[in-house]
Amino acid sequence: MAGKDHVGGSKAVTLTEVARLAGVSVATASKALNGRSQVAARTRARVLQAAEQLSFVPNTLAQGLLVGRTGTVGLLTSDLQGRFVIPILMGAEDAFGAGRVNVFLCDARGDTIREQHQLKALLSRRVDGLIVVGSRTDSRPSVGHDLPVPVVYVYAPSDDPEDLSLVPDNVAAGRLAVEHLISCGRSRIAHVTGDPSYAAAQDRVTGALAALDAAGLELVGEVMYSEWSERWGRDATAVLLERYPDIDAVLCGSDQIARGALDTARDQGRKVPGDIAVIGFDNWDEMVTNSRPELTSIDPNLQLLGRSAAQRVFAALDGEEMGRGVHTQAPRLVIRGSTVARR
Repeated sequence: MAGKDHVGGSKAVTLTEVARLAGVSVATASKALNGRSQVAARTRARVLQAAEQLSFVPNTLAQGLLVGRTGTVGLLTSDLQGRFVIPILMGAEDAFGAGRVNVFLCDARGDTIREQHQLKALLSRRVDGLIVVGSRTDSRPSVGHDLPVPVVYVYAPSDDPEDLSLVPDNVAAGRLAVEHLISCGRSRIAHVTGDPSYAAAQDRVTGALAALDAAGLELVGEVMYSEWSERWGRDATAVLLERYPDIDAVLCGSDQIARGALDTARDQGRKVPGDIAVIGFDNWDEMVTNSRPELTSIDPNLQLLGRSAAQRVFAALDGEEMGRGVHTQAPRLVIRGSTVARR
């Protein structure tokens, strides 16, 4: 729901501006202005006051479109394991509101033909919007611009710059990880990561090297690439400790690799984090909380990505400009016992 142009051609006030002033989400602002019962009276009053203060006038065409909505959004993914798509889905559902919007989840299993079939199936159900989630952060083909609904790409960006893509900032993640290790007094840092063909692996290396350079440090040895597995983490760390016995930190490209690094450190009598610190990426709960010690990790904020994607869909349905290009989501550091000793 967008505001009409003001007299004299001045820029229309948008629903996003009303929501920002009221301190609520776009979805909540829309519900409040449309008189839906799910909004608390105090919140509704705050939204109405913000709308009045900004001279917001609802767009009657956009209000009419509300009647034709099905209350469903399609989420099309290629993530077989669900490790990345599930938190994104949870974030989207949080933004849509419990019971207000249904999400149809379709798994294309990395098959372009299956994806086209699933896409047609979702559109036949007259979904109000589409969220396309990739299994890795490398760019993927666009599903096109002739679709009757707004589309947002999450995790894997579209290869078309005219599309809107929301992705984790892996360069910032690599930088954040190294800055944390340095803040813990580490200066002999090695890096073990996964498949070099993954954009995430390369982006994290870029960020890590930039942070080391800013601190006047260099990586110990070369970046060690291979598979995203605990086995590789164990083997690579064994090689590192043999070649460079004085390393005091291992930056691991994923939580699986970090789990393996912890195993080898323990097997070789190295105290973690006393002798050597270990940090991973993804903040995969099953991995980080079951590690010994629990694993410090960089969280890509996937739930926030999903929430942002849902809000963009809402904005488009309310007549606002959804945006285009690739937008990054800042990561967050989750500190546990593998880098800072528990007391």
